[in-house]
Amino acid sequence: MRPNPFQWSFRQQFFLVFAACAGMIGFALFSQSHWELNPCPLCIFQRVAYAALGVVCLIGGLHAPKGGLGRKLYGLLATIAGGTGIGIAGRHVWLTTLPEDEVPACGPPLEFMMEQNPFADAVKMVLTGSGECAKVDWHMLGLSMPTWSLIGFVGLTFFALYAAFKPRPAPSSP
Repeated sequence: MRPNPFQWSFRQQFFLVFAACAGMIGFALFSQSHWELNPCPLCIFQRVAYAALGVVCLIGGLHAPKGGLGRKLYGLLATIAGGTGIGIAGRHVWLTTLPEDEVPACGPPLEFMMEQNPFADAVKMVLTGSGECAKVDWHMLGLSMPTWSLIGFVGLTFFALYAAFKPRPAPSSP
């Protein structure tokens, strides 16, 4: 009989989300180093969002609160991190679907933007899009890497929410 992740404990479920986030970041780093697919600014922001979601789930899994309020708090934090990733990946997918004449002009590299502008302005510049973010270099099963990233964010965020809000039996008292 195969184990069903939907029946696992909160700790196991949050560790699973953490492992999946680590796997997503690992794949991104692999594709960068072995396939020379250099990340655009939105790709880098998605990695940060995966890292944030993974850290929340790692801490939540290590803590494994017994009460529902603690689990729901971790669910809320995971939703913020995952929702941010969904927004960034969604924007990236949208940019990749634009006709060539509507793609924004390429901006300066992310490193330059971060050095020359206040943090909030640099983030705004990245999120408003850049022509380099509209370029698709990789497909699997007909879907681009930003699309797979969006699917990953949606799935992991909803799974973390399920883990956090699933009714669980109250711990038995001694």
